[in-house]
Amino acid sequence: MAKDPKEWRLLKDFKKGKFCFLIGVNNWSIELQKSEFYSLYLLLLKINEQLLVIKDELMDEEFISLELEQLPWFIQLEGKKNEWSLRFVFESQDQTRSFEMYWPIPSAQNLFYEIKNMWESMD
Repeated sequence: MAKDPKEWRLLKDFKKGKFCFLIGVNNWSIELQKSEFYSLYLLLLKINEQLLVIKDELMDEEFISLELEQLPWFIQLEGKKNEWSLRFVFESQDQTRSFEMYWPIPSAQNLFYEIKNMWESMD
């Protein structure tokens, strides 16, 4: 479990069965299947790579917006090179559920690194 008690939480509990990952930000949370969490992890890596490619060319105060779609996810990064938010849209391929998430500054950066660490520690 990773947690910032005021802003966000990230839980992994394989005993829960199908929906074993929980991501919560502020006053909401969503449970994800392992495959959904993994696809989110991969998409976060890709959008971070896009940011790293342009980061050195950006001025500190310059506003950026990056978008990436890889079904079932759409992700949008907005902000500046060192502080940004993330918005996600999830469209279930099984037509079971769809949802949107928003991670504000600075929660987005913290959650990105915690998700990366959580997934990579399971290897």
